Amino acid sequence: MKISETDILLIPGYGKTLPGHWLLRWRDKMATARVVKQAELHAPSKKEWLDKLVKDVEACQKPVVLVAHSLGCILVAHGAHALKDKVKGAYLVAPSDWDRDGLVEGFDGGDFRPVPKDPLPFPAHLVASRNDPFCDYQRAQEFAKAWRASFQDAGEAGHLNLESGHGPWPEGLMSFAHFMKRLG
Repeated sequence: MKISETDILLIPGYGKTLPGHWLLRWRDKMATARVVKQAELHAPSKKEWLDKLVKDVEACQKPVVLVAHSLGCILVAHGAHALKDKVKGAYLVAPSDWDRDGLVEGFDGGDFRPVPKDPLPFPAHLVASRNDPFCDYQRAQEFAKAWRASFQDAGEAGHLNLESGHGPWPEGLMSFAHFMKRLG
């Protein structure tokens, strides 16, 4: 599947996505990509975030491919069955483990807990780091297995965000291109 034939929805995670983050760089590189902008970034509500995602998916004119980071991955897992008719695939990067207590100071995971373990109804690819402070590597592997997502070891790459040195993240862009090719 060609990027130009799809609407790419970029789904950030918890908190503000800083300028220079690979997600925003991808938005700038892909003409059909746009960010799903959530109203509340530091006290997210699953219902509000999911309603916004469903609305953005429904507004798309082309087949949709989701690209999610961190809590955005968990949102995709929660809403997968509501999105299945238009979504052709999901590229999931550095999911955060909201079942873990104390993951983020001041937010306990709210109604994003428990993390869903149901298979996703569309193809998915999960990229995880061996030293992500927000999700143990084995836990990320468990998510991939439960969601029936292909799995990619990103090595010791932290949370695959700006703080871990992943502004441009060219390896991710190449991996995403391979995923798009698999979607046919």
